[in-house]
Amino acid sequence: MKNKILVLFGFFLVISILLAFASAEEFHDKNIDLVKSSTWHIAGPTLENQETINRIRKEKGMIKVTAKDNPTGEIELNVMLTESGSNDGMPTNLSHSKYLSITYKSSHLIKLQAREGNPEGTGCIHGGSHPRVDLPVSSEKFTTIKIPWTDFKQDGNPNGKTLDIHNLCKFNFVNYNPVSGTVLEIKSVTF
Repeated sequence: MKNKILVLFGFFLVISILLAFASAEEFHDKNIDLVKSSTWHIAGPTLENQETINRIRKEKGMIKVTAKDNPTGEIELNVMLTESGSNDGMPTNLSHSKYLSITYKSSHLIKLQAREGNPEGTGCIHGGSHPRVDLPVSSEKFTTIKIPWTDFKQDGNPNGKTLDIHNLCKFNFVNYNPVSGTVLEIKSVTF
């Protein structure tokens, strides 16, 4: 009798472990791709407006932004982590995620800011904390990079405040000093 109980216990233990791995794998395979799932917003001197960016996103599955001739001011392309129908909304908890993966091509250095929500975790406010990382130039071909959340630091400073992944609102792709014809193309943004 004791052996039967041990065999049944062992069987249920093995089944439980297999189901846990299957569930984790299923969750892992369901990465959210913000290029496919979310509306993108643009500010600054670009040839494309928001409607054009999102039409191309839906038709071709990618984002493309080109700086106007003699651009004045920065270009900011941003996307909410949780679709809200506007350029602001509720923060998202990404504690299940270890990194951000981006497939992109850029002829200019891009600062990727991760904008956090308000301290109460109930909304997204303009301003506040913007831990960031650099997306290096990759003008010849698309590059995929995986950025650990711990790499995001306030103002890009190695000793800066670390990103709070429990309270994230949006990503800002910023070109602070665009030149005529600078191009940023994004095929995927997953976490």
